[in-house]
Amino acid sequence: MFNKILIANRGEIACRVIKTARKMGIGTVAIYSDADKNALHVSMADEAVHIGPPPANQSYIVIDKVMNAIRQSGAQAVHPGYGFLSENAKFAEALEAEGVAFVGPPKGAIESMGDKITSKKIAQEAGVSTVPGYMGLIEDAEEAVKISNEIGYPVMIKASAGGGGKGMRIAWSDEEAREGFQSSKNEAANSFGDDRIFIEKFVTQPRHIEIQVLCDRHGNGIYLGERECSIQRRNQKVVEEAPSPFLDPETRKAMGEQAVALAKAVDYASAGTVEFIVDGDKNFYFLEMNTRLQVEHPVTELITGVDLVEQMIRVAAGEKLTITQDDVTLTGWAIENRLYAEDPYRNFLPSIGRLTRYRPPQEIAAGPMLVNGKWQGDAPEGEAAVRNDTGVYEGGEISMYYDPMIAKLCTWAPTREAAIEAMRVALDSFEVEGIGHNLPFLSAVMDHPKFVSGDMTTAFIAEEYPDGFEGVELPEGDLRRIAASCAAMYRVSEIRRTRVSGRMDNHERKVGNRWVVSVQGNEFAVRVGADKEGATIKFEDGQTLRVASDWTPGDQLAVLDVDGSPLVLKVGKISGGFRIRNRGADLKVNVRRPRQAELAKLMPEKLPPDTSKMLLCPMPGLVVKIDVEVGQEVQEGQALCTIEAMKMENILRAEKKGVVAKVNAGPGDSLAVDEVIIEFE
Repeated sequence: MFNKILIANRGEIACRVIKTARKMGIGTVAIYSDADKNALHVSMADEAVHIGPPPANQSYIVIDKVMNAIRQSGAQAVHPGYGFLSENAKFAEALEAEGVAFVGPPKGAIESMGDKITSKKIAQEAGVSTVPGYMGLIEDAEEAVKISNEIGYPVMIKASAGGGGKGMRIAWSDEEAREGFQSSKNEAANSFGDDRIFIEKFVTQPRHIEIQVLCDRHGNGIYLGERECSIQRRNQKVVEEAPSPFLDPETRKAMGEQAVALAKAVDYASAGTVEFIVDGDKNFYFLEMNTRLQVEHPVTELITGVDLVEQMIRVAAGEKLTITQDDVTLTGWAIENRLYAEDPYRNFLPSIGRLTRYRPPQEIAAGPMLVNGKWQGDAPEGEAAVRNDTGVYEGGEISMYYDPMIAKLCTWAPTREAAIEAMRVALDSFEVEGIGHNLPFLSAVMDHPKFVSGDMTTAFIAEEYPDGFEGVELPEGDLRRIAASCAAMYRVSEIRRTRVSGRMDNHERKVGNRWVVSVQGNEFAVRVGADKEGATIKFEDGQTLRVASDWTPGDQLAVLDVDGSPLVLKVGKISGGFRIRNRGADLKVNVRRPRQAELAKLMPEKLPPDTSKMLLCPMPGLVVKIDVEVGQEVQEGQALCTIEAMKMENILRAEKKGVVAKVNAGPGDSLAVDEVIIEFE
């Protein structure tokens, strides 16, 4: 076994690999850029080597710099994580030449599976079900139309070297096939330097389901069940679960056996993932093979008890698999939510800055828990478990240079329903402040009827949130629970205030028991009856709710029991009440005495400032260019400026016709959220 492993990555996955290496007694080496000198993975590793400036193309993906770090540290093996150099055959070749083990598959497998046309041909030869299509070289648009008619519309026109949605078009007619071919060809040439195009049948109502495979260098290969990855936004997975709520044992077995057959066809040795598109009739078609560890691997670990990182290291060291297919047992259900530094209220634009507060929920039985069906870990058998894979800490910064992932929150439970409920509570308990993040959106998905039923496709987010995410309207029953809790909490706060020292004599303040709670446009008149164990809240219509909690004023997280059911609230202080966040809703809750509530209705509503004649910066970023000047008339949809954030350029366009009155920023300026860039007459 190796004595020292270098992790050629950063962030969450680097921390994840370090945890397993430490468990195995293997020393670890981290690499870091200027932006990551204070990163969590650097402090966790036994050693750390600096490799260059913040941009990845000047540090993390420069093979020579990584190789120098390996020589400097004396590492015997390299784990590439995911992204960066993880599927780079030249990197695997460089390691081989240096006599350093690559904790991943052979370079030949990386090359074969890295090209979509080649991988599909290999899959067909290995007996893997593939989408009907044409894999040969397509000369021109007319040939593309002819092939599309032979396959049958709709068809998907795709770049062979494509990825991330680039060079991809769906065509429903001859005209769309003609246009799509040329657009895909141009986009592929510009993005990848490779304009080869292929055409295949477009699967309607598709689900994205992938099979985890594990192979050694001695010809052994197994599959570890599937992961459902259908909830995606712009081809980026957001929620994953294992197993899939859609598959039956027969389909799972067929998909698993074909995935292993494909892996063996390319002499695969390591952990890998074979992705399939599955239609409504459970017909499945090979999509691609990812020759690395997947982001969503924890859900497989949670239902199988197999530490995939450990297995990858053991395979790289030449060991045989000790697990056979008969040993693989899928126990319970696991769900993963990806927490991103993306603001859902601003169309998921990236958000960068300092994490002023980062308090994940307590982990229970973190890491693999079930080994061949036998419970291992801290949580009692049958109870829910929580795992949080992260690469950040409170006070750290989310950099503009890298992926916006903050953490991967996972829950396990004996049933899917229990795993979802555990995830709801975990999301409610997760405290993140200082940046925009998608916690509210994830909470909304966990409560969405389509997700709860398991009846979702890859179009889920596009169909259910076509206009973006604008928060959640909670049902009245949930609002009553929150109102009762806030009334009880406010009473505790008021009692605290009566005990403040330095009061005037003969001016004792008394706390009443009648309150009016305003939340989400609703008013609840309540009477609070308190005792040492909690409070009984009686509503005007006669309903009563019993609230118990050890919350004290100033706590930003309240864990309550409302009529025997748990309720977790994020609590912020506002004048005369609280800012409450729960289940994807962000609520302003006012708690007033009856007379105060009457007077509050007479107060004029404070309107937000008029920004209709201003262009505001939607995210923290850098001005790349300004496309207009003072006095210029602009038309609706015209480009006004370009802002760069997290290495992505965002073009801001005019929402309506107007004349530029003032330009407040120029190229190279760093802007904060809502800073005024341009003013109009």
